[in-house]
This record gives sequence, C-alpha cells and structure tokens, in this order.
Amino acid sequence: MLTILGKSSSINVRKVLWTCTEIGLDYRLEEYGSGFQPTSTPEFLRMNPNGMVPVIIDGGQNLWESNTICRYLAGKHGRTDLLPAEPMARAQVEKWMDWQATELNNAWRYAFMAMIRQSPDHGDAAALVASMAEWNRLMGMLDAHLATAGPFVCGEALTLADIVLGLSANRWRAMPMVRPGLAAVDAWFARLSERDGFRTHGCNGLP
Repeated sequence: MLTILGKSSSINVRKVLWTCTEIGLDYRLEEYGSGFQPTSTPEFLRMNPNGMVPVIIDGGQNLWESNTICRYLAGKHGRTDLLPAEPMARAQVEKWMDWQATELNNAWRYAFMAMIRQSPDHGDAAALVASMAEWNRLMGMLDAHLATAGPFVCGEALTLADIVLGLSANRWRAMPMVRPGLAAVDAWFARLSERDGFRTHGCNGLP
C-alpha cells in the first residue's frame, strides 16, 4: 500500500491526499511534521534531505516534492484526465503546476509567515504589503485566464493544475487581508467545492 509521510493539515500534503481521492487510491498516512513525528531525524533525512513533507513510499522507493508526487501518481495509474499523455496538453497542465510552485508560492510566502505563523523574521511592514499586493496580482492573472479557459484551469476537465492551484486559492481566500473580487476564481472555486476530494482535503478551513 502507498504510504504518505506528512500531516493532513499541510497544504502540500493535502495536494497529494486530494489526488489520491480523485484516483481512488488506498493509502496509509503517517503523521510527520510539527506536532507529530520529526522530519529532522537521520532516517527521515535519508528519504528527503530537505526535511519537509510530504514524502511517499511506494514499491520500496521514496519520492518527495508534492507536485512531482501528484504527477507520479497520475502517471502510474494511467489518469490521463488528470495529466494528459499528449505532449502539449500535458505541458499546459505542468505549466500551471510550475507557476503555482514558483511564482504564486513565492508571492504569498512572506504574508503567510507574517500573518499566520507570526514569524519574528517577517516583521517588515513594507515587505508584507508588497507580498499581499503581488499575491493579489497573480490571483488576478489566474482569474483572467479562467474567464476564457474555464470551467477548469486547462479546459473542460479537472486536472492536476486545478488540484495544486485549488489549495493555493483556498489559502488566499482564508487570509485575513483585503482581496479583490475575482468572479472567475469564485466560480471555479465553487466547482472545485463540488468534488469530494476538495471538500475533504482542500476547502476544509485550513489555510
């Protein structure tokens, strides 16, 4: 059975859990991370030298990086609806997944650390304002795309791009900050909320 190491409150672990729900995979979740088993032990660091969750163990091998794990699971189980086989269609999905991991995550990191984690290292008011502004700007880019591409990020069907971006959108909506009205994002979020996997692991009140 697939083993997932990580805590169910982690945004990146929840990507993997939602993907498993879409595929219909059985798995065993072992809780690792803050408040649970540590990720700093030599045993864990041999599996992921970054000391971060999630990590999966499948067939005696381990894999880390949440977006990569999602791609692996979709590919292994032949879910070409979630990750197309045709090169351009696949690249469109992976483009948005990469954008989520690089541009969007980098935009919200300072605001999240300052406002939710209350990190003493993130007390610069100007940097906080800049982070929120960039986060809103990038969500506006997603909104403009969804307004023409919909109903999902890459067209008519849900893909891995929706899974990883859906978790990010949930975090954005949960943040105690001023946000612009984004009608296309709101409509897309409502469509995601019709899915069991998103209700359980995505739109569950955890930023």
